[in-house]
Amino acid sequence: MEVNRRPDGGEWTAATQPQHFVAEQCRKGILLVSFHDQMNPFPVLLLVPPQRVSLVAQTIQSLRAALAAGYWRETMPGERELCQTMAISRPTLRAALIELQRTGELTSAARSRRRIVEKAASTHPSGRTVALISPVPLRRLAPNVVLMIDALREHLGRSGWTMQMHVSRSCFTRRPDRALQELTARAPAAIWLLITSVRPMQEWFLRHSLRCLVAGTCSEGIDLPSVDAAHHATGRHAGALLLRKGHRRITLVRSDENTGGDNESVRGFREAIASDPATTLKVMSYRSRDHLIRLLDLALRSHAPCTAYFVLRSVDVLTVITHLLRRNRRIPQDAAVISRDGEEFLDHVSPLVTRYVTDADRFAQQISRLVRTAAETGTLNPRAIRLMPKFIAGETA
Repeated sequence: MEVNRRPDGGEWTAATQPQHFVAEQCRKGILLVSFHDQMNPFPVLLLVPPQRVSLVAQTIQSLRAALAAGYWRETMPGERELCQTMAISRPTLRAALIELQRTGELTSAARSRRRIVEKAASTHPSGRTVALISPVPLRRLAPNVVLMIDALREHLGRSGWTMQMHVSRSCFTRRPDRALQELTARAPAAIWLLITSVRPMQEWFLRHSLRCLVAGTCSEGIDLPSVDAAHHATGRHAGALLLRKGHRRITLVRSDENTGGDNESVRGFREAIASDPATTLKVMSYRSRDHLIRLLDLALRSHAPCTAYFVLRSVDVLTVITHLLRRNRRIPQDAAVISRDGEEFLDHVSPLVTRYVTDADRFAQQISRLVRTAAETGTLNPRAIRLMPKFIAGETA
């Protein structure tokens, strides 16, 4: 065994092994530390597992990057705003802020916001910052979107990037110009990430030539770089599957939000069933849960109710399945149900839901790779990257 020597010629023991050496060896894999026990003259080997970077450490790194980029001036935002922007809990944020105070990068006083020490700021406001715009806070986003954001923050952090989250319902209206102008001027970023975005927002970024990436599908005619699941292919597969199983009266359930991904799903599904003129498709577009239930009851009272449902949002699958069971419809004997999206909570539904699952970490890796490419080249190619989801046969179709 190789012996590690101290500068004075002695041997390091487990108790005196320097931290930088331990950390370096852990990064290489497994560290073997040798020491001699008075009762046992033979070397003892200790396996030291690799250490994972804590969320607090990642938060400190993100805050330091934002301070160095001059993202805030003079004072820090309040804790509630920071927690919402960075998508972290308050205990995690406070631990990070306390460390920055300890190192002299921030100062605090009673009943006032933390002040930024001048040396921590820079003259480059955008830095290596990815700004994410959402219409709702993190807690109200779909679980798969939350998983994607968490994985993306980790991938970007390893590459030296900071992700900031901005919640603004005004940016998602039919006329978002003023809200987007104010936001992009107040919080400049290297790249903007748009989730659940709609046509007016996408058109605004296209007109103003701001570098942005759509986490989803662009509206028709919008030429922006995007990453999304292959919704068109998923729709075609689901339509062909229901046809093979003999269904000729089908309902497609979607929200009334006019998103590109939902439109692609409808288009793919229509293409799949177009080969059979005897098949009828009803698109059920709803505004809320209660509205969806009313539409379901109306359809069930029909003299020829549908025998299959293709539901685009996984949370709506729970509404559809439970309401059908409430109305004494057996699944799948009386009505088959397929979910386009696959959330982890569907693993706990009985019968097991037939669905399509897109890997959130793989999704985040694609976005992170495009961000790094943009940093190196200064441009983002307006291409659409589509990830093929995994089909879970389940028991409901």
